[in-house]
Amino acid sequence: MSSVPQLIADNARYAADFKHAELAPPPRRRLAILTCMDARLDPAKALGLEEGDAHVIRNAGGRATDDALRSLIISQQLLGTREVVIIHHTDCGMLTFTNDELRGTLAERFGADAGAIDFLPFDDLIQTVHDDVAAVRASPFIPDDVLVTGLIYDVRTGQLLAVT
Repeated sequence: MSSVPQLIADNARYAADFKHAELAPPPRRRLAILTCMDARLDPAKALGLEEGDAHVIRNAGGRATDDALRSLIISQQLLGTREVVIIHHTDCGMLTFTNDELRGTLAERFGADAGAIDFLPFDDLIQTVHDDVAAVRASPFIPDDVLVTGLIYDVRTGQLLAVT
């Protein structure tokens, strides 16, 4: 059963009292956040953000992939963000598998070769935050004066730990 009818009904209630039509595309706080897609992490609630405050880019693991960097570059170069916060989290599913394991599962289920896909799993949460901060800082399209910070969100307590 599709969840779309419920989503549309919930949206109708949201839209009935919509007050954000005047928001400009550039985020008020000049902030871009790169974080994991995990449903236990709600960046707006965890960081006290409102609509229009920040760009939020999400993917599996909150990794600084080519596509995440593409979005950060657009955010910074065209929409004026001056700070990037990378948030990974405890108990991340990306800590639970290897590329070879997932590729094997996909080959069994679908009979297709996923060897060309790097799913970017990791085994050291803190090191991965450092790696992703370094990847953003190393981009020739993100100026050196853009602040890049790494954090870890604890899914058990809701607290943030500064890593970089």
